[in-house]
Amino acid sequence: MTVTLITGANKGIGFATARQLLDLGHEVYVGARDAERGGKAAAALGARFVQLDVADEASVRAALATIEEAEGRLDVLVHNAGVMNTDPDPDGPTALGVFDTNVVGIVRVTTAALPLLRRSEHPVVVTVSSSMGSFWATTNPERAEHGIVAPLYAASKSAATMLTLQYAKAEPGIRFNAVEPGFTATDMTAGMAGGRPVEESARVVVRMATLGPDGPTGTLSDEDGELAW
Repeated sequence: MTVTLITGANKGIGFATARQLLDLGHEVYVGARDAERGGKAAAALGARFVQLDVADEASVRAALATIEEAEGRLDVLVHNAGVMNTDPDPDGPTALGVFDTNVVGIVRVTTAALPLLRRSEHPVVVTVSSSMGSFWATTNPERAEHGIVAPLYAASKSAATMLTLQYAKAEPGIRFNAVEPGFTATDMTAGMAGGRPVEESARVVVRMATLGPDGPTGTLSDEDGELAW
């Protein structure tokens, strides 16, 4: 059975991704900062729960230690936890907070997970990034991203995608890919009009989470295929 950890999985795209991977036979660990909400989400799904705050080193280490003790390995890691900030004129402390979750959180969890991923026969890591972090998309007048101003969110997602590329180079035995799941109706986008159902966006994540050993690595992809950086 494929052992999978999804961060920030108590709601939204993470929750929908967990449901779809469970349907495919994965043993899914729902990682969530809030133990009560995460536990309820895992129970509703029929998944397992680990308390995991990507901004807390001890929490991350404890979560991966729990998985190691129970499973001995990790086959799939989905970096889904993140925060949205669209302030056009943010201050320093706000910037530190966004990057601590959206970027440094990926480093914390990846570092703790790598020993377990290396024990897998076909390890896969998926980062839920955004085309807002793509230089090509944000400078293309024909793209919606061109007209959106969100300095911290865009910059943090650019960094998240670059981290994915660098990990792919450093760990050729692991499939590392970033995905643009699409504009989705979630709590994070509640103040924005539109957004498609989380189930549709989760399918983009699931496609990359179920890659075989010959699948791509070091890409930023959406439902239509590889995106330009």
